[in-house]
Amino acid sequence: MKTKNKIEKDFDTVKTFRDIKTKISKEIKGMTFEQLKAYFERTKLKPTTK
Repeated sequence: MKTKNKIEKDFDTVKTFRDIKTKISKEIKGMTFEQLKAYFERTKLKPTTK
């Protein structure tokens, strides 16, 4: 006997990650290597202190 209990999620990690990848892909489409370097330098995550 199989039961299916579907858990409602407040946050869907996979969907969020895919959305982020799609957004970045659209932003960098057609950029040259120099433009890509500048883009990644501009959007780089800053380290946080504890």
